Amino acid sequence: DAGGAVPGATDPGDTDPDGADDPDGWIADTDVLLAERARARDGGADIALPGKLSVSQLVELADDPGALARRLRRPLPFPPNAPVRRGTAFHGWLERRFAGDRLLDLDDLPGSADVDGPDADADDGDLAALREAFEASPWAGRTPHEIEVPFSTDVDGITVRGRMDAVFADADGGWTVVDWKTGAVPDADRMRALSVQLAAYRLAWAGLSGAPLEKVRAAFHYVRPGRTVHPVDLLDAEGLRGLLRGVPTGEAPSGGESSGE
Repeated sequence: DAGGAVPGATDPGDTDPDGADDPDGWIADTDVLLAERARARDGGADIALPGKLSVSQLVELADDPGALARRLRRPLPFPPNAPVRRGTAFHGWLERRFAGDRLLDLDDLPGSADVDGPDADADDGDLAALREAFEASPWAGRTPHEIEVPFSTDVDGITVRGRMDAVFADADGGWTVVDWKTGAVPDADRMRALSVQLAAYRLAWAGLSGAPLEKVRAAFHYVRPGRTVHPVDLLDAEGLRGLLRGVPTGEAPSGGESSGE
């Protein structure tokens, strides 16, 4: 057949027609897996956006659309790790400190979006150091208007879900949404992608409170170094829509929703 190779047929030029060098088929299986990986990388920018996205997925879309595409195609659970455990413990302490009584959704574990830094493998025993660092920050003297605020907002037909750590009322009548981070302060390139998280929070709080978007500010507070970062030029609703519309799309996955929200 001139149209292609016949399954099971051997190549006359094959030096190992009986597969003596690969009796168990490991080499052949590896070749197939490597080819599949290469195809995934080549098409990694094509994303079938589901009907719902978590804020962390929105950040990943801005940071590495190829990685998000691969996770949407083959979703896998995130294994427990030190940064998540540390962030969860700190957020739990802070919620109790602010006398919060809201229950947390397991799908939105606080601290799961923290950036890994040099102390990513730190033991949970450093919670005391985080508490001490927070008490020395300007935020320790302020009382939040709301904490652990869940939200669901529509962006260009896609539902974006998340949870805001704390919202503070400002003296000028505006608001500041703060996200507590227990990891290291990222570099400027990484911060640009992370700021999408604050853009979503800002848009969501404007919708929930009825405040004009320009009266809503948003910031990350990195607890250990005691540094509050206010990213400039946060995306507005049109900017977030542009982020979603700028993604090359592929065939939608079955069910139309992400299992990683």
